[in-house]
Amino acid sequence: MNHRDTDQSAATLAPNRRVGGSTAEGKTWACQMTPALDNTTDDAAVCLMEQVVCRTNMLEAHKRVLRNKGSAGIDGVGVYELWGYCGEHWARIKEELLSGRYKPQAVRQVVIPKPNGGERLLGIPTAIDRLIQQAILQVLQPIFDPHFSEHSYGFRPMRSAQDAVKAAQYYQHEGYRWVVDIDLKAFFDQVNHDMLMARVARRIKDKRVLKVIRGFLQAGVLAGGVVSQRSMGTPQGGPLSPLLSNILLDDWDKELEKRGHRFARYADDCNIYVKSRRAGERVMASLKTFLETRLRLMVNESKSKVDRPWNTKFLGYSFTWHRKAKLKPAPESVKRFKQALKAHFRRGRGRKLSTVIKSLTPMLRGWMNYFRLSEVRGVFEKLDQWLRRRLRLIIWRQCKRSRTRVRMFTKRGFTLDHARQCAYNHFLLEEHAKLQLSQ
Repeated sequence: MNHRDTDQSAATLAPNRRVGGSTAEGKTWACQMTPALDNTTDDAAVCLMEQVVCRTNMLEAHKRVLRNKGSAGIDGVGVYELWGYCGEHWARIKEELLSGRYKPQAVRQVVIPKPNGGERLLGIPTAIDRLIQQAILQVLQPIFDPHFSEHSYGFRPMRSAQDAVKAAQYYQHEGYRWVVDIDLKAFFDQVNHDMLMARVARRIKDKRVLKVIRGFLQAGVLAGGVVSQRSMGTPQGGPLSPLLSNILLDDWDKELEKRGHRFARYADDCNIYVKSRRAGERVMASLKTFLETRLRLMVNESKSKVDRPWNTKFLGYSFTWHRKAKLKPAPESVKRFKQALKAHFRRGRGRKLSTVIKSLTPMLRGWMNYFRLSEVRGVFEKLDQWLRRRLRLIIWRQCKRSRTRVRMFTKRGFTLDHARQCAYNHFLLEEHAKLQLSQ
């Protein structure tokens, strides 16, 4: 790639908004990038950092960071300002990465409440650290992913949560109708850095890459205006965190495979399927010992259990009790979705019905797309009825006066007497007008 091609690529990837740097700075950054290395050379195993900072890899990483968007870190530089920032500072950053002197900045802590109580701590890295993490991920993913278990589905190319759910359904069809549902207690906050880095070092020999990964793990956390150091855990929020979690939990997968278990794992959510409660309790006890002694991970006693699959949920799905188990959205998932929709309905007061529906459409489409594997119609029919009642309620409240409601009903084919009865009697409205207004 010559400088002219580099300039064209830079112009293509640069955001439309010229914030935080000029186009000339972006061209300078693209020209400073290292050409890609040939992975077939003998030096490729110990020259991974050169592959990280190569031109092709960095441009692809920049494109991914822009696509994922996200908020700014502690330095206030957003993803759309990243191009200009790199144009000004990339020469120094690249030299620090290649010499092993790069030090990641602290992450900004964000607290997100969990649906079932508790809090989830997220660490938002700076935009430049997200760019470097993404570049490292693109180099390490092809190295580690082929060696991961076939039963691991989380954050891997060409795999999804739906694949894990279908695997769980298949095990039940085979007769494994008891599930060992193991929940790890604050997994991302309890990861031991030394154990994780030892497993990364099994396949990574470039000490510069190992050093910068440990730097990301040990980067401080800014909370309440104070930066505190972290001695354990891998913060959620960076592109590299999912791969590191898979690297650590791969030992768990290999142990389950060695024992011949049927299981499906998505990140730290793992279900093992057995044929009896007694077998499940035995598996639970032995795996608890393995996780605590070998991986130094704690099992959440209150959430881990041995039960029938139709009494539990896995990645938002549940199952029917039939011999050929059918998939359906878990009741907790439906309840959580309704709570999210209620916030939109409350904001819908005073707005046009078409505007409310337009704001709801992306949520409905995303939820339906995730639960497209469901084989039970009743859940969706009840949800449809609930949605229609909420939409009718918006219409009802917008027609504040009874005589306005009478005109509304007559326009929809009601007789005058029937319209008056419905307008002045809320109980008759629920009984008679519901079907008419939904047509």
